[in-house]
Amino acid sequence: MARFPRSAVPRLLYTFFSSKTRRFYPSPTAALLLGNFEVRQFSAGNVARAKDAKEPWWKESMERLRNIGISAHIDSGKTTLTERILYYTGRIHEIHEVRGKDGVGAKMDSMDLEREKGITIQSAATYCTWKDYQINIIDTPGHVDFTIEVERALRVLDGAILVLCSVGGVQSQSITVDRQMRRYEVPRLAFINKLDRMGADPWKVLNQARSKLRHHSAAVQVPIGLEENFQGLIDLVQLKAYYFHGSSGFVLIFMEIPADMDAIAAEKRRELIEMVSEVDDKLAEAFLNDEPISSVDLEVCLRNDP
Repeated sequence: MARFPRSAVPRLLYTFFSSKTRRFYPSPTAALLLGNFEVRQFSAGNVARAKDAKEPWWKESMERLRNIGISAHIDSGKTTLTERILYYTGRIHEIHEVRGKDGVGAKMDSMDLEREKGITIQSAATYCTWKDYQINIIDTPGHVDFTIEVERALRVLDGAILVLCSVGGVQSQSITVDRQMRRYEVPRLAFINKLDRMGADPWKVLNQARSKLRHHSAAVQVPIGLEENFQGLIDLVQLKAYYFHGSSGFVLIFMEIPADMDAIAAEKRRELIEMVSEVDDKLAEAFLNDEPISSVDLEVCLRNDP
Protein backbone atom coordinates (compact mmCIF):
# COMPACT_ATOMS: atom_id res chain seq x y z
CA MET A 1 0.00 0.00 0.00
CA ALA A 2 1.41 3.33 -1.07
CA ARG A 3 2.15 5.93 1.59
CA PHE A 4 1.51 9.55 0.68
CA PRO A 5 3.55 12.29 2.35
CA ARG A 6 1.81 14.59 4.79
CA SER A 7 1.02 18.00 3.32
CA ALA A 8 2.80 21.14 4.49
CA VAL A 9 -0.19 22.66 6.35
CA PRO A 10 -0.70 19.83 8.89
CA ARG A 11 3.07 19.69 9.47
CA LEU A 12 3.10 23.43 10.19
CA LEU A 13 0.15 23.06 12.60
CA TYR A 14 1.89 20.26 14.46
CA THR A 15 5.04 22.38 14.71
CA PHE A 16 3.25 25.28 16.41
CA PHE A 17 0.84 23.12 18.42
CA SER A 18 1.51 23.61 22.15
CA SER A 19 2.25 20.48 24.19
CA LYS A 20 -0.12 21.75 26.90
CA THR A 21 -3.12 21.62 24.53
CA ARG A 22 -2.27 18.13 23.26
CA ARG A 23 -3.47 16.61 26.53
CA PHE A 24 -7.09 17.66 25.73
CA TYR A 25 -7.23 17.54 21.92
CA PRO A 26 -5.98 14.66 19.76
CA SER A 27 -4.92 16.85 16.86
CA PRO A 28 -4.16 20.53 16.17
CA THR A 29 -6.96 20.60 13.60
CA ALA A 30 -9.58 19.74 16.23
CA ALA A 31 -8.20 22.35 18.61
CA LEU A 32 -8.23 24.95 15.84
CA LEU A 33 -11.87 24.19 14.94
CA LEU A 34 -12.95 24.48 18.60
CA GLY A 35 -11.13 27.77 19.02
CA ASN A 36 -8.63 26.46 21.63
CA PHE A 37 -5.48 26.32 19.51
CA GLU A 38 -2.56 27.47 21.67
CA VAL A 39 0.66 28.48 19.90
CA ARG A 40 3.85 26.81 21.07
CA GLN A 41 6.39 29.19 22.59
CA PHE A 42 9.95 29.10 21.24
CA SER A 43 12.73 30.08 23.63
CA ALA A 44 15.70 32.23 22.69
CA GLY A 45 17.92 29.19 23.06
CA ASN A 46 15.89 27.29 20.47
CA VAL A 47 16.14 30.20 18.07
CA ALA A 48 19.91 30.42 18.61
CA ARG A 49 20.33 26.69 18.06
CA ALA A 50 18.26 26.90 14.89
CA LYS A 51 20.48 29.71 13.66
CA ASP A 52 23.65 27.79 14.48
CA ALA A 53 22.30 24.77 12.65
CA LYS A 54 22.27 26.81 9.46
CA GLU A 55 26.01 27.48 9.66
CA PRO A 56 27.92 25.39 7.14
CA TRP A 57 29.75 22.43 8.65
CA TRP A 58 33.07 23.44 7.15
CA LYS A 59 33.13 27.00 8.53
CA GLU A 60 34.87 26.14 11.80
CA SER A 61 37.56 24.11 10.05
CA MET A 62 38.16 26.88 7.50
CA GLU A 63 38.75 29.38 10.30
CA ARG A 64 41.69 27.24 11.43
CA LEU A 65 43.22 26.90 7.99
CA ARG A 66 45.98 29.11 6.58
CA ASN A 67 47.64 29.12 3.16
CA ILE A 68 51.12 30.65 3.20
CA GLY A 69 53.79 30.90 0.53
CA ILE A 70 57.56 31.15 0.78
CA SER A 71 59.23 33.22 -1.94
CA ALA A 72 62.65 34.78 -2.49
CA HIS A 73 65.57 35.26 -4.81
CA ILE A 74 67.34 32.07 -5.87
CA ASP A 75 69.59 30.47 -3.20
CA SER A 76 68.16 32.59 -0.38
CA GLY A 77 67.10 29.49 1.57
CA LYS A 78 63.38 29.04 0.78
CA THR A 79 63.41 25.25 0.54
CA THR A 80 65.74 24.95 3.53
CA LEU A 81 63.37 27.12 5.57
CA THR A 82 60.41 24.95 4.54
CA GLU A 83 62.35 21.84 5.56
CA ARG A 84 62.96 23.31 9.03
CA ILE A 85 59.29 24.30 9.43
CA LEU A 86 58.23 20.74 8.63
CA TYR A 87 60.81 19.33 11.05
CA TYR A 88 60.05 21.60 14.01
CA THR A 89 56.30 21.09 13.65
CA GLY A 90 56.75 17.31 13.66
CA ARG A 91 55.68 16.77 10.04
CA ILE A 92 58.98 15.07 9.19
CA HIS A 93 61.45 13.38 11.52
CA GLU A 94 64.80 14.12 9.93
CA ILE A 95 66.41 17.01 8.06
CA HIS A 96 68.01 16.67 4.65
CA GLU A 97 69.88 19.45 2.90
CA VAL A 98 69.14 20.70 -0.61
CA ARG A 99 72.55 19.58 -1.80
CA GLY A 100 73.14 17.04 0.95
CA LYS A 101 75.93 14.47 0.78
CA ASP A 102 73.50 11.67 1.60
CA GLY A 103 71.86 12.07 -1.82
CA VAL A 104 68.34 12.25 -0.35
CA GLY A 105 67.73 15.95 -0.82
CA ALA A 106 65.08 18.20 0.69
CA LYS A 107 61.54 16.94 1.11
CA MET A 108 60.07 19.64 -1.15
CA ASP A 109 62.41 18.86 -4.08
CA SER A 110 60.48 15.95 -5.58
CA MET A 111 61.87 16.10 -9.13
CA ASP A 112 65.17 14.39 -9.92
CA LEU A 113 66.34 17.49 -11.77
CA GLU A 114 65.64 19.64 -8.69
CA ARG A 115 67.75 17.33 -6.51
CA GLU A 116 70.51 17.31 -9.10
CA LYS A 117 70.66 21.09 -9.63
CA GLY A 118 69.77 22.06 -6.06
CA ILE A 119 67.07 24.52 -7.15
CA THR A 120 63.27 24.60 -7.07
CA ILE A 121 61.72 24.35 -10.54
CA GLN A 122 58.03 24.01 -9.83
CA SER A 123 55.94 25.07 -6.84
CA ALA A 124 55.47 22.34 -4.25
CA ALA A 125 52.73 22.22 -1.63
CA THR A 126 52.71 20.54 1.76
CA TYR A 127 51.08 21.11 5.15
CA CYS A 128 51.83 21.06 8.87
CA THR A 129 49.88 21.66 12.08
CA TRP A 130 50.71 24.23 14.74
CA LYS A 131 48.58 25.11 17.79
CA ASP A 132 45.40 23.53 16.37
CA TYR A 133 45.87 25.30 13.04
CA GLN A 134 46.53 23.56 9.73
CA ILE A 135 49.04 25.47 7.66
CA ASN A 136 49.32 24.77 3.95
CA ILE A 137 52.78 25.74 2.71
CA ILE A 138 53.68 26.47 -0.91
CA ASP A 139 57.40 26.53 -1.68
CA THR A 140 57.95 28.58 -4.84
CA PRO A 141 60.93 28.78 -7.24
CA GLY A 142 63.39 31.63 -6.99
CA HIS A 143 64.83 31.54 -10.49
CA VAL A 144 63.62 34.21 -12.89
CA ASP A 145 62.76 31.60 -15.55
CA PHE A 146 60.06 30.10 -13.30
CA THR A 147 58.37 33.33 -12.20
CA ILE A 148 55.02 32.08 -13.53
CA GLU A 149 55.05 29.42 -10.77
CA VAL A 150 55.18 32.18 -8.17
CA GLU A 151 52.36 34.01 -9.94
CA ARG A 152 50.14 30.92 -9.79
CA ALA A 153 50.80 30.37 -6.08
CA LEU A 154 50.05 33.96 -5.04
CA ARG A 155 46.42 33.66 -6.14
CA VAL A 156 45.52 31.33 -3.26
CA LEU A 157 47.65 32.68 -0.41
CA ASP A 158 46.47 34.20 2.88
CA GLY A 159 49.98 35.48 3.58
CA ALA A 160 53.58 35.04 2.49
CA ILE A 161 57.13 34.93 3.81
CA LEU A 162 59.65 36.95 1.82
CA VAL A 163 63.03 35.37 2.52
CA LEU A 164 66.01 37.74 2.29
CA CYS A 165 69.64 36.69 2.48
CA SER A 166 71.52 38.59 5.19
CA VAL A 167 74.63 38.59 2.96
CA GLY A 168 73.15 39.26 -0.48
CA GLY A 169 70.36 41.52 0.77
CA VAL A 170 67.52 42.59 -1.52
CA GLN A 171 68.30 41.17 -4.95
CA SER A 172 66.66 41.38 -8.36
CA GLN A 173 64.20 38.51 -7.93
CA SER A 174 63.38 39.75 -4.43
CA ILE A 175 62.06 42.93 -6.04
CA THR A 176 60.09 40.94 -8.65
CA VAL A 177 58.49 38.67 -6.07
CA ASP A 178 57.61 41.60 -3.81
CA ARG A 179 55.99 43.38 -6.76
CA GLN A 180 53.88 40.28 -7.45
CA MET A 181 52.81 40.09 -3.80
CA ARG A 182 51.86 43.76 -3.89
CA ARG A 183 49.78 43.20 -7.03
CA TYR A 184 47.76 40.43 -5.41
CA GLU A 185 47.61 42.31 -2.07
CA VAL A 186 49.20 39.44 -0.17
CA PRO A 187 50.27 40.42 3.39
CA ARG A 188 53.83 39.37 4.04
CA LEU A 189 56.66 39.37 6.53
CA ALA A 190 60.35 39.46 5.71
CA PHE A 191 62.56 36.69 7.10
CA ILE A 192 66.27 37.57 7.07
CA ASN A 193 68.13 34.31 6.63
CA LYS A 194 71.72 33.06 6.92
CA LEU A 195 72.78 35.16 9.92
CA ASP A 196 75.61 32.70 10.61
CA ARG A 197 77.31 33.34 7.25
CA MET A 198 80.37 35.50 6.80
CA GLY A 199 79.39 39.07 5.95
CA ALA A 200 75.90 38.83 7.46
CA ASP A 201 74.34 42.24 8.15
CA PRO A 202 70.59 42.21 8.92
CA TRP A 203 70.41 45.98 9.45
CA LYS A 204 71.74 46.58 5.93
CA VAL A 205 69.04 44.26 4.59
CA LEU A 206 66.35 46.05 6.62
CA ASN A 207 67.41 49.42 5.19
CA GLN A 208 67.37 47.93 1.67
CA ALA A 209 63.83 46.64 2.26
CA ARG A 210 62.78 50.18 3.14
CA SER A 211 64.56 51.85 0.22
CA LYS A 212 64.30 49.29 -2.61
CA LEU A 213 61.02 47.60 -1.70
CA ARG A 214 59.41 50.64 -0.04
CA HIS A 215 58.47 48.52 2.97
CA HIS A 216 57.08 50.21 6.05
CA SER A 217 59.07 47.78 8.18
CA ALA A 218 60.84 47.39 11.52
CA ALA A 219 62.69 44.55 13.21
CA VAL A 220 60.68 42.26 15.48
CA GLN A 221 63.76 40.30 16.57
CA VAL A 222 67.41 41.15 17.15
CA PRO A 223 70.14 38.55 16.57
CA ILE A 224 72.50 37.69 19.43
CA GLY A 225 75.83 37.74 17.64
CA LEU A 226 76.51 37.35 13.91
CA GLU A 227 78.53 35.10 11.63
CA GLU A 228 80.40 32.46 13.66
CA ASN A 229 79.29 34.15 16.90
CA PHE A 230 75.56 33.78 16.17
CA GLN A 231 73.90 32.28 19.27
CA GLY A 232 70.19 33.14 19.33
CA LEU A 233 67.54 35.85 19.04
CA ILE A 234 65.95 38.56 21.16
CA ASP A 235 62.17 38.86 20.90
CA LEU A 236 61.40 42.60 20.99
CA VAL A 237 57.72 41.98 21.72
CA GLN A 238 58.10 39.66 24.72
CA LEU A 239 61.56 41.00 25.70
CA LYS A 240 63.03 37.52 25.99
CA ALA A 241 66.16 35.89 24.59
CA TYR A 242 65.81 32.62 22.67
CA TYR A 243 68.59 30.07 22.41
CA PHE A 244 68.44 26.88 20.36
CA HIS A 245 70.25 23.92 21.86
CA GLY A 246 70.36 20.19 21.29
CA SER A 247 70.37 18.23 18.06
CA SER A 248 69.35 20.49 15.15
CA GLY A 249 68.41 23.23 17.64
CA PHE A 250 65.28 21.36 18.71
CA VAL A 251 65.53 22.49 22.37
CA LEU A 252 64.30 26.07 22.80
CA ILE A 253 65.57 27.88 25.90
CA PHE A 254 64.11 31.17 27.14
CA MET A 255 66.41 33.49 29.08
CA GLU A 256 66.72 37.13 30.05
CA ILE A 257 68.24 39.55 27.55
CA PRO A 258 72.05 39.69 27.88
CA ALA A 259 73.21 42.77 29.76
CA ASP A 260 75.43 43.92 26.89
CA MET A 261 72.44 43.96 24.51
CA ASP A 262 69.94 45.84 26.69
CA ALA A 263 70.67 49.13 24.93
CA ILE A 264 70.20 47.88 21.35
CA ALA A 265 67.11 45.90 22.37
CA ALA A 266 65.54 49.04 23.90
CA GLU A 267 66.45 51.10 20.83
CA LYS A 268 65.02 48.61 18.34
CA ARG A 269 61.86 48.06 20.42
CA ARG A 270 61.23 51.81 20.51
CA GLU A 271 61.73 51.89 16.74
CA LEU A 272 59.24 49.03 16.36
CA ILE A 273 56.64 50.77 18.55
CA GLU A 274 57.11 54.04 16.66
CA MET A 275 56.57 52.25 13.33
CA VAL A 276 53.45 50.40 14.48
CA SER A 277 51.98 53.49 16.16
CA GLU A 278 51.69 55.16 12.76
CA VAL A 279 48.84 52.76 11.90
CA ASP A 280 47.30 52.35 15.38
CA ASP A 281 45.80 55.37 17.15
CA LYS A 282 45.67 53.81 20.61
CA LEU A 283 49.32 52.80 20.51
CA ALA A 284 50.28 56.20 19.08
CA GLU A 285 48.63 57.99 22.00
CA ALA A 286 50.47 55.82 24.52
CA PHE A 287 53.76 56.31 22.64
CA LEU A 288 53.43 60.11 22.51
CA ASN A 289 52.59 60.24 26.22
CA ASP A 290 55.63 58.07 27.05
CA GLU A 291 53.39 55.50 28.69
CA PRO A 292 54.72 51.96 29.18
CA ILE A 293 53.49 49.61 26.44
CA SER A 294 52.96 46.01 27.47
CA SER A 295 53.89 43.00 25.38
CA VAL A 296 50.21 42.06 25.03
CA ASP A 297 49.23 45.46 23.63
CA LEU A 298 52.13 45.47 21.19
CA GLU A 299 51.35 41.96 19.98
CA VAL A 300 47.69 42.85 19.40
CA CYS A 301 48.69 45.91 17.38
CA LEU A 302 51.14 43.91 15.28
CA ARG A 303 48.49 41.32 14.43
CA ASN A 304 45.78 43.83 13.54
CA ASP A 305 45.27 44.88 9.94
CA PRO A 306 46.18 48.54 9.36
